[in-house]
Amino acid sequence: MIRPATPDDIPTIIDMIHGLAEYEKAPDQVKNTPDLLREALFRPSPSVFCHMATDGNSATGFAIWFVSYSTWTGTHGVYLEDLFVRPEHRRGGYGRELLTELARICVERGYDRFEWSVLDWNAPAIDFYRSLGAEPQDEWDRYRLAGPALEKLAATERKQ
Repeated sequence: MIRPATPDDIPTIIDMIHGLAEYEKAPDQVKNTPDLLREALFRPSPSVFCHMATDGNSATGFAIWFVSYSTWTGTHGVYLEDLFVRPEHRRGGYGRELLTELARICVERGYDRFEWSVLDWNAPAIDFYRSLGAEPQDEWDRYRLAGPALEKLAATERKQ
């Protein structure tokens, strides 16, 4: 079953975020907390959303996403920030069901795009995404400002 996350899911989502970080070989990089996640997902006008995959009363996976916008098409889209299915539930259709639900949201709302990033070494995920018809955007490189580089740029004096 796929459903929107509730505040009661926060501890489970945090646990799975740590599981995802371990899988991606970056367990020490998670700084999210239950309070931060609760504020992001359940504030009066949230800008990030989460859907849960469940098997009975057990959470098997999650998809955290936000609404994007294309200046070229003039329409919104969905950007999938993270997709995670617990290892013991992989190949059970949960990832596919989560992605299917987000695709439905796109179509129902008239959004043109459903996008995400994948680590270049994650062959199982890449194979899975391609099996759904997703295509890599090889001509684009993703960039990020974070930490000291972000702070340095933000501190640059404004020109008058």
